[in-house]
Formats: sequence, structure tokens, C-alpha cells
Amino acid sequence: MVTRRVFLTTAALAPPLLTGGSALASEPVAKVVAGADVLAARGWRELSGRKVGVLSNPTGVLANLDHIVDSMVTAGVRPVAAFGPEHGFRGSAQAGGSEGDYADPRTGIAVYDAYGASADKLASMFTKAGVETVVFDIADVGARFYTYIWTMYTAMSAAARAGTEFLVLDRPNPVGGAAAGPLLDPAFASGVGLVPIVQQHGMTAGELARFFAGEFIGPVQVNVVPVLGWRRETFFADTGLTWTPPSPNMPTPGTALVYPGLCMFEGTVFSEGRGTTRPFETVGAPGVDWRWRDALSSLRLPGVEFRETYFVPTFGKFVNQTCGGVQVVVTDARTFDAIGTAVAMFVTAKRLYPALFGWRPDNWIDKLTGSARLRTMIDEGAGVHEITASWQPEAEAFTAKRRPYLLYR
Repeated sequence: MVTRRVFLTTAALAPPLLTGGSALASEPVAKVVAGADVLAARGWRELSGRKVGVLSNPTGVLANLDHIVDSMVTAGVRPVAAFGPEHGFRGSAQAGGSEGDYADPRTGIAVYDAYGASADKLASMFTKAGVETVVFDIADVGARFYTYIWTMYTAMSAAARAGTEFLVLDRPNPVGGAAAGPLLDPAFASGVGLVPIVQQHGMTAGELARFFAGEFIGPVQVNVVPVLGWRRETFFADTGLTWTPPSPNMPTPGTALVYPGLCMFEGTVFSEGRGTTRPFETVGAPGVDWRWRDALSSLRLPGVEFRETYFVPTFGKFVNQTCGGVQVVVTDARTFDAIGTAVAMFVTAKRLYPALFGWRPDNWIDKLTGSARLRTMIDEGAGVHEITASWQPEAEAFTAKRRPYLLYR
């Protein structure tokens, strides 16, 4: 076992590849190489002889686009089980859904439904399958309310209960390494945020695993195969990697750029663009017109422009109804502030369309933002700068708190 803050490599794993430190992350390489490709290049031999359970989805692919489970089987390292998060192991389910338990048709491996499972239930799955090492390989998009990191958190807690090792095959954070936005109030913990991290955490899954173990979970044997060649200022478009949609409504890297802010529209009565070809980049509602685009453009927000648009969602909110709204077009990822942009959109929409704009009756916005602060400040007429400045101190404190767990410069 390891302590809260010290992460050791097990003797069976080659120290140059699996690390709790940052040595590998600082070595210059020709291109970005995902952690999975590091082990695959060695024939997965570090996992040979282990009873491996793989927690993954369609993003768990190699540079040649083979899925890691298929690659392991070909190499003679056959997992004893696979575990699927939201959307499922093979990724066929929509938002809020999963694929259930089944035998994978390609490999015959037993697949367990991990979405929404408690730590105790997952621990029993690990025990039932005889898992000795849990391998986690899922691409995150850098937002607190994207559920995969919480599946990882729960699986880590389960691993601590079951006495299994936990191995993260790390991948880049597609929206870079800077932290921003409000910190979760534990009173608002839910499936879209279990412990206090900021809305745009700026960490990789491997870094988050180290942070979770050190700050919240306690003794659990965590190892990380780092990404080679990634830096904190690197966005996905700069990696040279192929984008694999991590969920049905995350079709492009551009979607990921806006998601830490624009997903907050899920908590409003406006459409967040589900049921269109540009989810989260397209936002609006019936009755919205050109004035919203003009008002937003006049703000001259950094790194973004707005296009007046009209759309008819095929599912989600306002199915088969014509909506007016805006398309959010990121022009400079390095200056774009997804959360600040969304706040500006809230404030201007409420001012221009007081009879149209509003919050979902269940106050889902509070779960997404981690407290009632954003909703109440907007309802009380606060301005964009006042709202975003209110969480700056906690974002800075989080940036300092996460520092010991970071793997990349």
C-alpha cells in the first residue's frame, strides 16, 4: 500500500515506464505519445501474468486506432473483465445511459456496467472477476462535470476496498493545463462532482488520480504511465493525435474547448445544442433573435466570435422546433475563457430575453457549477466581471493545492 502522498511503482512494473513522479514528463520527445502506446510498444509485458480488469471506452485506443483491449488480447495479455462508464464500454449509449452487463462480441470478455455503481458495488465486481490490477484508460475533456473522472474516483475507492492495484494509462487534457472556475461546495456533491475541484481542473486523468488518492481516498496503490511530449500549454490540436469522440455529443476537439463553460446551459431552459451537429457550440431557444449575437459581439470577449444561427434540434430540448441563437466560434484557444464566455452569455440572455431565459426547475445549474452562487448572482443582477472574480481566489488556491500531484510542466 502507499501513503496519502507517496506513490510508489510496484516491483513488477518497469520503473522507467510507470511513475508516481514527473521525470518522464520532462524528457523531450518527437511527438505526443499516449500512455497506452508506451505499454503497447512493449507488448503489454508489464501486465503479463496479472489478472487485469480494464475500465475504458472507445477512447482507449492506440495511435493505430486499435482498442487497447483488442491489442492486449492479440499480445496474449487477456483481461479477465472490462468495465464500461457512462455511454458504455463500446460507446453506444447516449447521455445518462450505459450498455449494461454483457459479453463483448469481439473478444468474449465479460463487460460490467460501471456507470453509477457505488464503490462497494464496483469492489464486488472486481472481486467477482478476480481482478488484481485495474487499468484505467479513458480520455477526459477537462471539465468537472464530465462523468469519467468520477467513475475513475469511484473505481479508485473500490480498488482501495478490494486491495487491487490501480493503473492509469494517461492521455492529454485536450483543453490544456490551466485551472479555472468555481470550486465545488461539498454540499452540492453529485454524480457530476464528488469532491472539491474547480470547474476546469486543467489536469490529466493521471494527475487527478494522484490528487484524489492524496487528498481524498487515502491508501490505494496508484501508478501512472505518463503521456510523452505533452506540456500544460498544449491543446489537443497541437498533439498530432487522432480525436476519438469520448461521448456522442463531444464530436470534435472544438467541442471540448467550449464544454467547460457552455455545458452550463444544460442547467437552463435554453438548448445547449444537443440534437444538432454542433452540440455545446450552438446555443439558443425559440424566440431568440439576432440581438443576442450583436450584444455578445459588442463585448469583444477574448479568443471568441459569435455567429447568429437558427437550428431545429432532433433530440433534447425543443425537438422539431426552430430555435434562434448563436454559434460560439473559438478563434484563439490560448486566450479563450470558456467559463467567462458562458457567464457573459447568461447575463446578456437574461437581459435581452427575460421572458425566455431561465434555470431548469431542478436547479441543475447548481450541481454543474458546484454551488448556488452563479445562479443567485445572475438573478440578483450581478455583472460578468463581478461573477467571475468571485471564484478567482479559490481557483488560485486550487492551483497551488494540486501542484504536488502534477506530472507535466
